[in-house]
Amino acid sequence: MTILKVGLIGCGQIAKAAHLVNLKGLRCAELVAFAEPDAGRRQEAARLAPKAAAFTDYEELLDRAPVDAALICLPNALHARAAIAALERGKHIYLEKPLATSLDEARGVITAWQSAGVVAMMGFNYRFNKLYASVREQVRAGKLGQLLFARTVFASAVQDLPAWKRERRSGGGVLFDLASHHFDLLRYVFDQEVREVFAETSSRRSDCDSAMLQMRLDDGMIVQSFFSLGAVEEDSFEIYGEMGKLSVDRYSSLVARITPTTLSRMRLRQLQHGLRSMARSRYLLEKIRAPLQEPSYAKALSSFIAAALAADTATHPAPDLFDGYQSLAITEAAEESARTGRPVKLMSNRFHANHVKAI
Repeated sequence: MTILKVGLIGCGQIAKAAHLVNLKGLRCAELVAFAEPDAGRRQEAARLAPKAAAFTDYEELLDRAPVDAALICLPNALHARAAIAALERGKHIYLEKPLATSLDEARGVITAWQSAGVVAMMGFNYRFNKLYASVREQVRAGKLGQLLFARTVFASAVQDLPAWKRERRSGGGVLFDLASHHFDLLRYVFDQEVREVFAETSSRRSDCDSAMLQMRLDDGMIVQSFFSLGAVEEDSFEIYGEMGKLSVDRYSSLVARITPTTLSRMRLRQLQHGLRSMARSRYLLEKIRAPLQEPSYAKALSSFIAAALAADTATHPAPDLFDGYQSLAITEAAEESARTGRPVKLMSNRFHANHVKAI
């Protein structure tokens, strides 16, 4: 069996809680090295991965450790620099979102990727969550009829944030932390681009810790989204169509549920949902067993490892760096709108691997 040798760059919260645990359970991958400048986090990573070589500097890891791929989990402002360093050394990369903290930085990453000819995936792991996959399937199947409107919320409770997450200049703020996931999910679920953004933001405890956005998609449909680092914990999607409403909450839902347009049909649908309890219980068990109770982390990583082992650079397995660029473009548009008080239009072209000049 061919094994992908992985180097972990950054051993913070998400690396420790999800990636280190998931790598242990993947037969086709081996963590051979990790890099972490903080002594305490480096010691904890060594406890979880005692056979891996420890480095304080990621460039030293890339130069000295026999890695095929790099899993990059650094603070946001360091993403672009570390990704370019790995790509220039010919390593496959799995990069936690965001791609960079500016589109200028992001262009440099994509240029390095296209020169390297390797697999590069973004950590938009929620694409691999069964709930959102079901939402996408039902939308594509026309279960709601003509789509009219969508509303999303992604929020967390008030918590102590590391210093880098409190300031925009170091990549902090709710648009990078939470909203970037929903920007990608909008493109995934509706298979459309966001064409216009109007945003209002507030900074109560840290830079841009809450944001309200109104976005317009390719076909003119409006999406309203609320994001906050200081509210109730929620991650929900609601999509309204002429034939019903499709709703899901990643924390509490076991299925993506369609609410019919009338009360009589609603009662029948509630009975049907009750008869599907066995399917729900299987997903519930999968959630309970997964690190952070989120199965999509392992599935996203497995997809990356399979693509890297196959050297699948021709198809650019999604979500790739172009998807990361599009999410970042929405973030920058939202920031500009919040500064100017005006809607901001996004470029009309979609990015593909064979259209480098588009960026």
